[in-house]
Amino acid sequence: MIAVIQRVSKSTVHIDDALVSQINSGLNVLLCVTHDDIEEDVYYLADKIVRLRIFSDQEDKMNLSLLEIGKELMVISQFTLAADTRRGNRPSFTNAARPDKGEELYNLFVDYIQKKYSINVQKGVFGAKMTINIINEGPVTIIIDSSKNKRKQ
Repeated sequence: MIAVIQRVSKSTVHIDDALVSQINSGLNVLLCVTHDDIEEDVYYLADKIVRLRIFSDQEDKMNLSLLEIGKELMVISQFTLAADTRRGNRPSFTNAARPDKGEELYNLFVDYIQKKYSINVQKGVFGAKMTINIINEGPVTIIIDSSKNKRKQ
């Protein structure tokens, strides 16, 4: 799984000009399920993200996690993070999971965080064409690839 994590002061999802979901402060996660991801990747990445210490403490050091400050989480599916751009100018998305598997693991990711951590998780609509408004705070943007991280453990 690949995640682009952004510390945000606001994030909204619209479909056809209608507001679908919104958070006012916390993390925005663009989440890609790849063809070789399994449930273990979901749990690893979810736990990593909610514990990631990227919020400022009283000394303005990035030392606090989403859990510690009680903010919200927006999770948006984004298969294009699996783009392979090594050849030519048109990206290949063969590394992305098939839609049925992608949606299953995406929903598992959201459900797992909601149940285990009781965090307010909002989400986009899987497979829909969405307009995403992200107000990045800091700016702080982190990219995590579960397959690369797990190999180094």
